Amino acid sequence: MTEPEWLTRGDHHGWRGWLISLIVGVVVGILLAPSAITGVFIGIAFTSTALGTLIPVLRDEGDLHSPFGRAVTATGAAGEFGPLLAISIFLGGRSPLAGMLVVAVFAIIAGVAIWLASRSSLPVFNRMMTLTLPTSGQFAIRTVIFLLAGLSVLSIVLGLDMLLGAFAAGVLSRVLLAGSAPADREMVEAKLEAVGFGFLVPVFFIMTGVTFDLNALIAAPRLIGLLGFAVVLLLIIRGIPALLAVPQGSTAADRAAMLLFGATGLPIIVAVTGIGVERGELDAGLAAALVGAGMLSVLIFPALALALRRRSQGGELLADPDDVPIQG
Repeated sequence: MTEPEWLTRGDHHGWRGWLISLIVGVVVGILLAPSAITGVFIGIAFTSTALGTLIPVLRDEGDLHSPFGRAVTATGAAGEFGPLLAISIFLGGRSPLAGMLVVAVFAIIAGVAIWLASRSSLPVFNRMMTLTLPTSGQFAIRTVIFLLAGLSVLSIVLGLDMLLGAFAAGVLSRVLLAGSAPADREMVEAKLEAVGFGFLVPVFFIMTGVTFDLNALIAAPRLIGLLGFAVVLLLIIRGIPALLAVPQGSTAADRAAMLLFGATGLPIIVAVTGIGVERGELDAGLAAALVGAGMLSVLIFPALALALRRRSQGGELLADPDDVPIQG
């Protein structure tokens, strides 16, 4: 099987796995929750995969561009973009049909921008990027931040979740940078990663910890048990369907690692539970238990998955030939 064929297969199985997670998650949520709408909130929360957490973990291990790493990426992409669509359609405070129409409007605007960027050679943009990379101008970095801000504001104006705009901005930025010189593109990506992983991601985790309602969680001992149960449900509802994307010929350790990577989720859980609590559809204690489960998944699952992956590879992972050190 050629690489393009494999990538298509991985993407398809990633989305199929997410749809299974959505159906099972919503059904389980409705069965466990006091109301159907609360069950939908819970179900969507259980369908997330923290792709932004997994990518640096896989890259640091030299496993990002392997067939296994690409399978995890496909699963994570579905596990981030799928819940954002579900939030916008079902939890946007409007009817599902109206939600779909608004999402369609946003998709058309973002899609046209991405299409135009992919069809143009953009010599002026590439020249400005090259000239300002070693200076304080940083044209490419500022352009990406502008796109992030612009599409995020557009999503808010349309009544969609801001994360959907951020996701679209990432895709558009990737397309814009695709036509630049490889060395320039790698340097820009390295600088963006420094901003993201060195500043924005830590701020997110800090804010998650600051706003975590620990008092609501410890006020009812049953919620501690519910937190543990939610961790198990993450493995069942999100982890097991993620196995559909596992490359052919994978070992049992690789499959277990995929299950753990697929069940790693926190950002979407924070977003969904925040919306639920704000609208009075989700109890603060229940939301705290779900967020706590997401925290444990981020702390525990990737570490266990990496240990399994190393064992599958004979104790260590090979350096990724596509990861070239960036100078400057």
